[in-house]
Amino acid sequence: MATNGPFGIDPEDFERALRGAGTELRDLLGKAGVYLDRVDHASISSLASLLGQFVQPERRRPPEPEGETAGETGSGVWAIYSIDDSGEARVDQVFPSELEALRAHRDNTDARRRVRFLPYGVPASVLDAP
Repeated sequence: MATNGPFGIDPEDFERALRGAGTELRDLLGKAGVYLDRVDHASISSLASLLGQFVQPERRRPPEPEGETAGETGSGVWAIYSIDDSGEARVDQVFPSELEALRAHRDNTDARRRVRFLPYGVPASVLDAP
């Protein structure tokens, strides 16, 4: 309580209240603009255009990429594999998620041991070094 200033108000709570009030005010102005657009009088139209400056239109989201990759759909496994001296890969462990694989690989000091997504149906020989 002593760190919340002289009035005991947490700064995060104050910001949250202001953000909520700003959102409600924007909604109120939007409703007023819709009402004024319905009442189509010459003197009120200038007021509607004035209020329209304060109401922001909905923002468009960027389009999603068209095709999902196998990693995004989850149709595969994350493999920790090692490459031997002849360049052939040997899968040591498989995991359902990238996070689990990276956690298991976190303390690795061997430069020949790696982590990669391996889609279902793809042979492990694609992991071989060229």
